[in-house]
Amino acid sequence: MTRRVGRSRSVRRRLCRAVGYPVVMAAVLSAIGGCSSGKTEARRVGSVVHVTERDFHIAAIPSRVASGDVVMSVLNRGPVQHEFIVVRKNDAALPFRADDVTLDEEALETATVGVLEPGAPGSVRRLRLHLAPGRYEMFCNMSGHYLGGMHAELVVS
Repeated sequence: MTRRVGRSRSVRRRLCRAVGYPVVMAAVLSAIGGCSSGKTEARRVGSVVHVTERDFHIAAIPSRVASGDVVMSVLNRGPVQHEFIVVRKNDAALPFRADDVTLDEEALETATVGVLEPGAPGSVRRLRLHLAPGRYEMFCNMSGHYLGGMHAELVVS
């Protein structure tokens, strides 16, 4: 084992002499930086909420996040397109259109904090938001989807 360490030192000395110490150190630091766990990226973007949409169900992990920057990573696991809408909730029920099948997006306009257009099956879409403390409803408003169960709550503290 000591032989191996000795050879390693010898190789480093020869490298340093051949290309110069600053070049070798830059290469070492670059290699170390490339082994990052990616946690710095997660801290920079804030909380990440992994949302899965499938027919008549939306799941969000985690369902509670700290206020501030939040990235919604939305995976459509259903066989059809699904949209994704996030609105800030108050104590009242969300309003329906006259058809009683879809929510009234015009009435929710001031409460809407983010929208993703319908995504194809298998697609992953990202929605960046800045959320204040409160309760938010995430849902798909395609005809009958909300009533079928495609909604979930997100709590922001």
